Amino acid sequence: MSTQTIDQSDLGEARLFIDGSWIDKTSVGTMTKVNPADGTAQGIVHLAGTDEVDAAVAAARAALPAWRDMAPTERRRVLLRMEAVLEEHAAELAAIAAAEGGTAVNLAQGGPAVAAQWFGYYAGWTDKIEGSVPQVSGNGFDYTRCEPYGVVGIIITWNGPLISVGMKVAPALAAGNTVVLKSPELAPFAIDRFTQLLADAGVPPGVLNVLPGGPEAGDRLVRHPDVAKISFTGGLPTAKAILEAARHTVTPVALELGGKSANLVFPDADLDAVAMFCVFMTVGLMSGQGCALPTRTLVHRDVYDELVVKLEALVSSLPVGNPMDPTTVVGPVVSAGACQRILGMVDEARTTGAGRVVTGGTRAEGALAGGFYVTPTLIVDVDNASRIAQEEVFGPVLVVTPFDDEDEAIRIANDTTYGLAAYVQTRDVARAHRVAARLEAGSVYVNGFEALPATAPFGGYKQSGFGREGGRAGLDEFLQIKNVFIAGD
Repeated sequence: MSTQTIDQSDLGEARLFIDGSWIDKTSVGTMTKVNPADGTAQGIVHLAGTDEVDAAVAAARAALPAWRDMAPTERRRVLLRMEAVLEEHAAELAAIAAAEGGTAVNLAQGGPAVAAQWFGYYAGWTDKIEGSVPQVSGNGFDYTRCEPYGVVGIIITWNGPLISVGMKVAPALAAGNTVVLKSPELAPFAIDRFTQLLADAGVPPGVLNVLPGGPEAGDRLVRHPDVAKISFTGGLPTAKAILEAARHTVTPVALELGGKSANLVFPDADLDAVAMFCVFMTVGLMSGQGCALPTRTLVHRDVYDELVVKLEALVSSLPVGNPMDPTTVVGPVVSAGACQRILGMVDEARTTGAGRVVTGGTRAEGALAGGFYVTPTLIVDVDNASRIAQEEVFGPVLVVTPFDDEDEAIRIANDTTYGLAAYVQTRDVARAHRVAARLEAGSVYVNGFEALPATAPFGGYKQSGFGREGGRAGLDEFLQIKNVFIAGD
């Protein structure tokens, strides 16, 4: 896939899109978006407040009857246009995403590609939404209808925003709902550009409304009496605030939250392949800013020392630099606050003896000193009860802990409040099935990882949330079942 050059120091303005029109004057005003690569101003974000949320919900509500009642084949064509827009402008969208979020541009290209797959997949579901005909006694006739909720509020976070749009907006629209999307104020520009392209492609006004905004906008969206369902991706503290707000209207909520996913490495695994996988998936991919990444590597003691040597060599050799440079693997983290928080967690692990920092764990210096760069970090001999092992770091930090046998590995893996994903590295097929069944996680990946296929359900156990995205389960999140009984003569 080709790359595209943009001016990362001037991304322009991210505006609101309501009822098919662009809004750049709001009740809240604007914020300056900071470039994570150098700490300078990068663009202006117009922020939604209560008034703008109310206007967007009203537009979505007005557009609902026509969109809900549109012939499924026509609704499918709209989603296929969305897929085509993502494919045709993938290089441009990836460059914007890299500039605003800090992900290395060569890796950021996966975002539009994944999002396009989701729109294409759910386009195929529009004419396959079916009810059932339960058996009843007597002469009556009973059947069910799968119907859209209505106006759906979608709130996404800043890491991989285009992917989140695909995972949530595509099934919501396929099911016949209209959408108000609160885009993240830290990364609104790729979504803004995607929305411009959709408007040009003829998506009906009011069907998709986009609001960059902060907590005020999110709170109003959740509490709005005309919003029939909320779908949220983000962190646990925000999820708790959403649940508290939703109780006032008893609005149903789907949550995809964080993770502290374990990667269990058994002695029969291919250690060279495992080392590459561990380092890329926890330090190299999005600079570690991913919810389902295998950030806790649990290694059988028989191969522990050997694997640690391999990990150290790879982590210390990763190219760190400007995300727009095609040779970069590890770019900056998203903000100054994130940088400080990550380094604080590493320092705490170092000073409390929770683990031994083998490489990294500092802020980058020299030409990168102005940006929010954390050097790729490997921490070994980590106590699983420590903060660095229990809380999301969301940065380029890999922690490693030894285990002695299968039971201990599973106990350590499950010893967390999270349960989004888990990983198993073994050549033993029986062990793979046995361990996968015992891991408390919504997704288990054995000897590899598939990048969020639209066909497979994705979601968490425990405090990693509830609800599923992907496959038929992802469509069902945006449908409610009505039962109809007709009495016989």
